[in-house]
Amino acid sequence: MAVSRVQFVDKRFRDTIASMRGYFEIIPGKAAEPAWEGAPLSRADAVELFECQLSSRWIDFVARELKADGKSYYTIGSSGHEGNAMVGMLSRPTDTAFLHYRSGGFYFARARQVPGQTPIFDTCLSFCASTEDPISGGRHKVWGSKALNIPPQTSTIASHLPKAMGTAFFMDRRKIMNDKGSPLPDDTIVLCSFGDASVNHATALSGINAACWCAFQHLPMPVVFVCEDNGIGISVHTPSEWIESNYANRAGMKYFRADGLDFTKGYAQVKTAIDYCRTRRRPVFLHLKTVRLLGHAGSDVETTYHTKEEIEATEARDPLLRTAVRLIEHGILSPDEVLAMYDGMAAQVRAAGAEAARRPLHQTPESVMTSLTLSEEHAPPENWEPELLARRREELWKERPPEEQRPRHLAQHLNWCLQDLAFRYPGMALFGEDVAKKGGVYHVTADLYEKFGVGRVFNTLLDETTILGLAMGAGHAGLLPIPEVQYLAYLHNAIDQLRGEACSMQFFSNKQFANPMVVRIAGFAYQRGFGGHFHNDNSFSSLREIPGIIMVTASNGPDAVRLMRTCVHLAHREGRVVVFIEPIALYMTKDLVDKGDWSFEYPHPDETMPFGETHYHGDPDAETLVISYANGYYLSRQACADLEQEGIRTGVLELRFLTPLNDAAIVDAARGRKSVVIVDECRQTASLSEQIATILTENLEDDCPHVSRVTGHDTYIPLGSAWECVLPSRQSIYEAVKRRS
Repeated sequence: MAVSRVQFVDKRFRDTIASMRGYFEIIPGKAAEPAWEGAPLSRADAVELFECQLSSRWIDFVARELKADGKSYYTIGSSGHEGNAMVGMLSRPTDTAFLHYRSGGFYFARARQVPGQTPIFDTCLSFCASTEDPISGGRHKVWGSKALNIPPQTSTIASHLPKAMGTAFFMDRRKIMNDKGSPLPDDTIVLCSFGDASVNHATALSGINAACWCAFQHLPMPVVFVCEDNGIGISVHTPSEWIESNYANRAGMKYFRADGLDFTKGYAQVKTAIDYCRTRRRPVFLHLKTVRLLGHAGSDVETTYHTKEEIEATEARDPLLRTAVRLIEHGILSPDEVLAMYDGMAAQVRAAGAEAARRPLHQTPESVMTSLTLSEEHAPPENWEPELLARRREELWKERPPEEQRPRHLAQHLNWCLQDLAFRYPGMALFGEDVAKKGGVYHVTADLYEKFGVGRVFNTLLDETTILGLAMGAGHAGLLPIPEVQYLAYLHNAIDQLRGEACSMQFFSNKQFANPMVVRIAGFAYQRGFGGHFHNDNSFSSLREIPGIIMVTASNGPDAVRLMRTCVHLAHREGRVVVFIEPIALYMTKDLVDKGDWSFEYPHPDETMPFGETHYHGDPDAETLVISYANGYYLSRQACADLEQEGIRTGVLELRFLTPLNDAAIVDAARGRKSVVIVDECRQTASLSEQIATILTENLEDDCPHVSRVTGHDTYIPLGSAWECVLPSRQSIYEAVKRRS
């Protein structure tokens, strides 16, 4: 069993301070006076900084005590990083902060700026996973607070840098939109802290690159990237000067180096960095030198990769000890006062920990998952006064409005719908690769740039991580983002921005923070002349497993419009992450069986789709039911039309909400049937068809009809006509249904 270094760090602090008795005297002075001649902070500020660092240190110590007693579960700490309290003191509570898990000093410093906060007890509740934890409700140990404007981060292995960049991007963009978004002041900045090892992560490179790319083009980007450099990632050392060599001369970004171990040397540099970002509205890389004490985390045995001498040398650089020594040297506190504050904080944190350990825990799945549930599933859309709505739409549609025009295909319906939504929601921003002047690869966003301007409709750089980071940032800025990912397979480059960041925000903040967005993705297969997994991909299984995500699709224009309106409503009112997969092969499709029978009129502006709604087509008493969606539904309708010519009656259930599925509607439609054929254009393995089959067998039991599947093969989509061999087709569906009829 590893020996805890807490006792050694504690003893070094006590012994060093005690040894200073008699050598230094208190220098009389008022609290508001500079801490020393020419100091950038007052005597009171210096003492407050020490108190914040003390809070962070004793939280680390007590967390280990609680864990040893079986009352706590989380021991990764901030010891050695207490210098980040300077960043917390010098920034404002209105500055959005995305924090590294070692930014405890920052958290306690910020909490002192907002009256009524109880950060020590709150943190102990979080350690103990109590349901009374005010940020996550006991779902994770996170630094976070609604009152302090700190959205919680869980991993912070750089995955939060893109959304920090996105938040900064939209802070100033609010001014050029018709919606001010969040009520934060105009000079608000964004802070984002992380470790030195994290800068090597792809998401860190994405977030920093996008910030520099914007600043290089003179776009406002008020973000401070705080690299808390302790020189090591778990057991892997960061090469000396690696951080500075990479970021000191980065185009578009200002580099500052600050000593996080000695506030007398680092405080002024931290202040300069924050002031520069606030006034210049440009990205800053604040390189804060720290050390790591007590190992990486509770399970880490540091002696397996560091010698005792190396560990002791690091402990000798303890920033908390150095702060105390400087306060004594400058005559602000006596050694006995320092030790009294040290012991007083120990007693306070231990008492808070003991009380937190008595508070309630989660006992049921429902309790844990409540933050993932919808609260307004069937709430009506935003109400507009009819005369105002008519007048505004008349301004938007100079000629005839869409509902008065001839029937059109899916792509045109979506285009009209996005224009309608953009005028209804002034805070809506639409962005992605090629969506502006070009109007998107498939022209779905044509005319939006011209009508709503570059402030709301704009191109991004070619990086899906950046696109989704911007979307999360827009949500944090109080706006309504509609990002576009150009192809379904492109999403896999950045899917953790949805899985680990956007969709987890409500869960880990107990619905206090959200990342509302509707992600439009051109997807699915059946594109003639396209091969490969990038432009012709038929798999979305990686999306289906994400807790809290809503995923939808549509096979025709009117459904897409009604569904898109509902999706935007879910994002706007519920803060939900919604993914709308638009079937590329059906964008321009006009015919089903007869000429023009897959072109439709635009639905009334107030029509939406109720959450979970399915659509049934065909004979209600047919013995065979086909269940499908998107391209599969379109092909099933064709196959069933062929079967009808032979006197074989069928029914087809169309799914629009793919996650979560409407289990009840599926079961009701299948009840009493002889057979059910599930047509799933995605791959056989890990497909939606597996889930549907499970729903039927678990709910219908002995009355379950015979269930069979027509699916895509477990392969990438090949080029040319070979795709017909690996995907469901009109003919293969026809044959499968005929066998079961």
